[in-house]
Amino acid sequence: MKAILVAAALAAFATAASAQDKRPDYGTAVNAAGGKKIAADVVGECQKNGWNVAVAVVDNHGFLVYFERMDNTQTASVDIAVGKARAAATYRRPTRVFADVINKGGPATATLPGVFASPGGLPIMVDGKVTGGVGVSGVTGDQDEQCAKAGLGIK
Repeated sequence: MKAILVAAALAAFATAASAQDKRPDYGTAVNAAGGKKIAADVVGECQKNGWNVAVAVVDNHGFLVYFERMDNTQTASVDIAVGKARAAATYRRPTRVFADVINKGGPATATLPGVFASPGGLPIMVDGKVTGGVGVSGVTGDQDEQCAKAGLGIK
């Protein structure tokens, strides 16, 4: 059921980043135990594919609650994973949306503070509310996003 809610919420986020759409409310923040479980599922997906990544889980205001870096993950991925998670939580949308807007020549989204215009950051949704964000970095954006989705139980 949670995966269905998250998938439905992600579909709702697939609008332009500059649109004045109604974003979901913030809910009760994800905690360290929840972050650890999400990260474990992310790492499991990445291990299955032979990918080395960093994964960050932040609360609904973008503060780090859990972080893990797999061995041999590129150094830059540490900051990128945290940035993707923060952007997903604080802007209440997947980071892919920012990349899509920029690639289509949309408004100056890249000038917004804390924007990470690369797939791999997803908001964590519970009962239709944003409770945090997960960010993954280390492989391609699509692969990062695949792992982030696995962490949230999305196919």
